[in-house]
Amino acid sequence: MILLGSTLLHAPVMSLQTGGELARTKSAVIDPANLGVIAYELVGPRLTEHPALLRMADVRELSDLGFIVDSEDEFVTEHDVIKLDEIYHMGFEPITMLVTDEKGKKLGHIIDYTLDTSGFFIQQLTVRRPFLRSLNDTELLIHRSQIIEINDKAIVVHSEAKVPEPERHEVVGSYINPFRKTESAPESVDRS
Repeated sequence: MILLGSTLLHAPVMSLQTGGELARTKSAVIDPANLGVIAYELVGPRLTEHPALLRMADVRELSDLGFIVDSEDEFVTEHDVIKLDEIYHMGFEPITMLVTDEKGKKLGHIIDYTLDTSGFFIQQLTVRRPFLRSLNDTELLIHRSQIIEINDKAIVVHSEAKVPEPERHEVVGSYINPFRKTESAPESVDRS
């Protein structure tokens, strides 16, 4: 399922054990190396440790009710998992990040993104165009395959989409149109 990233913020985290809400999502913890959401930071009155994180590997299901987990034992802190600790402290947040092309031209700022919930990878970035460019297009969608580089200042994308040239194939057994004029080779005159 494809969802906007903003729809998963402030989403309830429900427990199968108690049948009630344990917490709500506050922000996504995103790995800038592969644009994967590896966890969500949580908020709520029942949380004992801060920051409390819910790893995507511990989510049983994502439904209309929100994130469903077995119990609050699934919540971790950033120090519990080494890789999670590194990515959490990077503080990568794509929202409001600048997007430029490879020539350095500003394309706009990210206002949202779409997630594929089967693997929780960002698939597309929604970019709000600068004022003068927004007269034609207010938003721009950028697929993850167009991204060249992610640095501290901006996300760099390909400047132009390359359209593949159509391949021409001869159809076996095709007929020759007798009404089409073809240039025939000049006949050689034999004057012997």
